[in-house]
Amino acid sequence: MAKLIFTESYQKRAAKFLKKHPDLISQYSKTLQLLEINPSHPSLRLHKLKGKLSDLYSVSITISYRITIDFIIDKDQIIPIAVGSHDEVY
Repeated sequence: MAKLIFTESYQKRAAKFLKKHPDLISQYSKTLQLLEINPSHPSLRLHKLKGKLSDLYSVSITISYRITIDFIIDKDQIIPIAVGSHDEVY
């Protein structure tokens, strides 16, 4: 099982996102739990990003909202980087 590591900057972004989208709190929490248990679960739609974000991956909260993440595979750590709409995180 992977371990989620939350940076201070991500926690601020997440708080701002959830304040703006309180209707997504449940789905956001469910996404993080699933990411920790099974990052490869199909509902997360995990994929590697390209271009300037090629070091990162993305998972879906909903069709419209994403979390970009950094995998540190050798230590089984997942570090969320940004959360928001497709355009906001890419």
